[in-house]
Amino acid sequence: MLDLSWYIILAAFVLDFLMGDPRWLPHPVVGMGNAISFFETRFRKWFKNQLFSGALFAVFLIGSTWAISFALVKMAVLIHPLLGMGVQVLLLFYCFSAKSLVQAAQKVACPLQACDIETARKKVAMIVGRETQDLDKIAVTRATVETVAENFVDGFLSPLFFALLFGVPGALAYKMVNTLDSMVGYKNETYLLFGRSAAKIDDAANYIPARLSILVICFAAFLLSAKRGLSALKTGISQGRRHKSPNAGYPEASLAGALRMRMGGPNVYHGSLVDKPYIGWQFRDPTILGITRACELMQLSALIATLIGCGLSLMFF
Repeated sequence: MLDLSWYIILAAFVLDFLMGDPRWLPHPVVGMGNAISFFETRFRKWFKNQLFSGALFAVFLIGSTWAISFALVKMAVLIHPLLGMGVQVLLLFYCFSAKSLVQAAQKVACPLQACDIETARKKVAMIVGRETQDLDKIAVTRATVETVAENFVDGFLSPLFFALLFGVPGALAYKMVNTLDSMVGYKNETYLLFGRSAAKIDDAANYIPARLSILVICFAAFLLSAKRGLSALKTGISQGRRHKSPNAGYPEASLAGALRMRMGGPNVYHGSLVDKPYIGWQFRDPTILGITRACELMQLSALIATLIGCGLSLMFF
């Protein structure tokens, strides 16, 4: 049940590449979000210690997601092996979001090209955590490219990594980890204690995939240009730590090196200025074309990660 066949990985990747996130299909992440909202108030009431309550809350939801996913796959396999395969492909497809990330980035690029900065600000606000109402054209572009880089790990590499380790249920459990972090992993008065465990679990889950992203992005860039591949590797290793997040800096630095674009810098989050260092400080600011180039490199990196995953599956499963 924990084995992951290569054709399941490949089929899920192809579905994501062709379909992205179709609105007409119910998405498990929506259910995860509803479960988080439902159980948050209850765990807060059941346990007075918010740090302890938040830890149990996170473990309960992550464990429940794995158990439900495992049971669903198990039942499908028992009914018929082909049904089991189909269910695993569908569930893993739900865990990949490379195509939807490209679509979201292009929704920012289009108004930027039309010089409609207000619309671009609104679109980028949907995919970043920083305040966007005062961002200029360069800042909007930089935020979009950073999101493409960072979410290559969250939206593709980490789900694939945990699917290889723990089967498709592992990928679903990771999506719950990531969804928890996005909903309660804030350092504000409401979630500083209650959401701390969720944030720490997310950091731990992405630790290895974030560092592996250097090699994957480097290899993708090397296929396009040996010089850019070496630049991605050098920048990823030397500047990946220049981010306040323990993980986000590595894919950002690698992409910055590959595309020779500067990322990072000060930004406003929840009304407070956060003085973040620049990553790829020696490069120029990204251009609108840089959004498209970042998306193309991210998709090539996803393809390479898929092929590596298929190879590992053939070797070990």
